[in-house]
Amino acid sequence: MLGALFIWQWLSNRRTQSLLRQYLDNPLPDAASDALIEKLTASLSQNLQQMLHSQQSQIQKLLFQTQQQQIKINNEQHLNLMKVLHEHSEKFTQHQNHGFKQLIEHLQQSTQAHRQELQVSLQQSSKALATSMKELTESTDNRLKDISKEVENRLTDGFEKTTKTFNDILKRLALIDDAQKKITELSSNVVSLQEVLADKRSRGAFGEVQLNALIRNVLPEKHFSIQHTLSNGKIADCVLFLPKPTGNVVIDSKFPLESYQRMQDPQLTVAERKMAQTQFRQDIKKHIRDISEKYLISNETADGAVMFIPAEAIFAEIHGHYPELVESAHRARVWLASPTTLMAILTTARSVLKDEATRQQVHIIQEHLAMLADDFNRFTSRFDNLAKHIDQAASDVKQIHTSAHKISRRFAKIDQVEVAPESESKQQQDALLNVE
Repeated sequence: MLGALFIWQWLSNRRTQSLLRQYLDNPLPDAASDALIEKLTASLSQNLQQMLHSQQSQIQKLLFQTQQQQIKINNEQHLNLMKVLHEHSEKFTQHQNHGFKQLIEHLQQSTQAHRQELQVSLQQSSKALATSMKELTESTDNRLKDISKEVENRLTDGFEKTTKTFNDILKRLALIDDAQKKITELSSNVVSLQEVLADKRSRGAFGEVQLNALIRNVLPEKHFSIQHTLSNGKIADCVLFLPKPTGNVVIDSKFPLESYQRMQDPQLTVAERKMAQTQFRQDIKKHIRDISEKYLISNETADGAVMFIPAEAIFAEIHGHYPELVESAHRARVWLASPTTLMAILTTARSVLKDEATRQQVHIIQEHLAMLADDFNRFTSRFDNLAKHIDQAASDVKQIHTSAHKISRRFAKIDQVEVAPESESKQQQDALLNVE
């Protein structure tokens, strides 16, 4: 009866129930759980057997004392008592085995259920994580491939266009050299243009046609305008639309042929030649002044304008014998140009336009690189979040492991409890409840 009372007290104790529920809510691994159950069963069986032997010894001692007083009655009572003890021992053993069996089955079922739930949860989390990583990796790879392909195509196109531009410049410079050589060779055989260019309008038209032909051979239509009207109402022969800081460059054709031809007449006297030279100088200064006053407009045109002289001979005469005219043109922000030098100016303008187009393409590439950087930053943020979830899972597993060790220590304390008289049982129960 005392053994049954001990089992009943041990199972109904609140601290014991709390420990069992904590163990059931936080199951150990299979091997550790089975070992703990076997250890618990063996310990409880040993304690109960020790208690049974102790009680039997006390009863035998009591019977021995009673036998001295009541010898006749003791034999009969002893037989009855031994019979009762035997029956109670068998019942207690049956109840003990049945209780242990139910406890073991309940622990095994609870452990198996929690283990299956944990496995299913881990498998689902692992699949979801693998799917997310796969989708993120595929998206990143596709984005990088698209950007790399686009950047490569744009760089290839830019290099091809630049190479083509340089080749065109070299070809045109070669053509200019050939033309210059032919002009030099045929200069002695050129027919005088005096009759053809005797009229000023004819000379002006000749200069404009030559200017138009040179510009159209070098620049695209959208980058220049012929007979362009400015905000002040003046009409320029041509305006080049160049990117900032250069801006719109005005080109005006001037052909001072009369004073030049008179100056080159070998029949003139020295005085007449000087007068012709003075007239030639005045004509050039007037053209420079007119261009500076008419075609230099703040916030509309460039800081300088070009005066196109269709004749190489006149251009060479100015630079060779009239340096003060060149200086005057520089002060007035007017650049003198012949057909040859204008070709160089136009070629330079074309290179500037090409460079501007290339810079615009570079901005597009930079925008795509910035988009790639944003995608990579989002990838880093999502990867950091994933790492935090993994760290949290590891922390939870560590806490479960700590709880399992605490349960093991609780059962170890239970194993150390010794069977004591009823007066001391209450003190042992209180001590068991106060175990940290």
